[in-house]
Amino acid sequence: MTQTLRTPETKTASRREHPMTTYYLLAGSTILLLVLGLAMVLSASTIVSLQEHGSAYTLWFRQVMFAIFGLIVMFAASRMSVASYRKLAYPLMVFSLVTLVLVLFIGHAVAGQRNWIEIYGPFRLQPSEFAKLAFVLWAADLVVRKQNLMNQWKHLLVPVVPVGLLIVLLVLAEGDFGTAIIILPMIGAVLFVNGAPMRIFGLGAVGVLALVAVQSLTKGYRMDRIHYWLHPEDDPMGKGFQLLQARAAMGSGGWFGLGLGASREKWVGLPEAHTDFIYSVVGEELGLFGSLLVICLFATIIIAGLRLAMRTTDPFVRTASAAAVAWISTQALLNLCAVLQLLPITGVPLPLVSYGGSSLVPTLFVLGMLMSFARIEAGRPARERPAARASAR
Repeated sequence: MTQTLRTPETKTASRREHPMTTYYLLAGSTILLLVLGLAMVLSASTIVSLQEHGSAYTLWFRQVMFAIFGLIVMFAASRMSVASYRKLAYPLMVFSLVTLVLVLFIGHAVAGQRNWIEIYGPFRLQPSEFAKLAFVLWAADLVVRKQNLMNQWKHLLVPVVPVGLLIVLLVLAEGDFGTAIIILPMIGAVLFVNGAPMRIFGLGAVGVLALVAVQSLTKGYRMDRIHYWLHPEDDPMGKGFQLLQARAAMGSGGWFGLGLGASREKWVGLPEAHTDFIYSVVGEELGLFGSLLVICLFATIIIAGLRLAMRTTDPFVRTASAAAVAWISTQALLNLCAVLQLLPITGVPLPLVSYGGSSLVPTLFVLGMLMSFARIEAGRPARERPAARASAR
């Protein structure tokens, strides 16, 4: 009897192909980013919290409350079945469209964007965040319902593209250009994983560029953003102040940072330090090591989500996973690139890290959904998994 020698390479490959690997990658990266986010919100929000609420910890306590609720939601989502997600798709889409219309009439404006509905006290609802989740579930359910027609790509375009663009137009009507940009790659991801012809993406790219040009040229403040993105030194104490302060914060962190809580820029008025520009505080306090850690954790979530989309044979799981990855990766990329001055500021939070419950809870829900998909895939018989079939061949 011969015994197979297990080399380090075979052990690594065995761990990589373990049925629960995707689940552990998603759960581990999500928890680490959430814990890091809570620590950074505590550090970055103390000044503004003291000024606005009389306590340095008010905003942090709220974020902890959002995180606890979000973790409960994530755990519940990780135990749901595909059938349960499908049942949730249409009610959530109706709710999202209704609230997206309502916010135009009764919405509360923040920083020039009318995208919040007051609920009670400090709590607000941002319908556009739930619209992203609704689109993920609705588009995936639609693909399953029309599975026999997916060989005709026109049945994929309609109604996915019209409904997706309707959400984009409603979000743009609120003045929220950043969220609109996030939804467009989600539409593209749904089309791509379901076999839409490549010429559609060429036309889509032209359309996106035209949308960006029109939105920039017709809104003077957006042209200002582009100008001061390229030349923040032209108004160092005004419109270029935020980028210059973020640049100073990132540059002063060095390899390992000044230490948690030791940020200097938050004391001199770095705008939105605990929300849109929290990554600059990460760079200042945790240095290049902390900055790269955040990027690596997001990369792990994205790779795990793509692994799900590529390995599954379930059209709902494939479509929902691809759309969710497009959502999280685009939002993270827009935020990180704005802080690093690689793109203009769009005002989107960094998922799992920035302050805010309306962003945190739906993000944790969709990550819980991916964990559910990973758990379901791991529970399938080995002979039915793509990797197992490939090994057999």
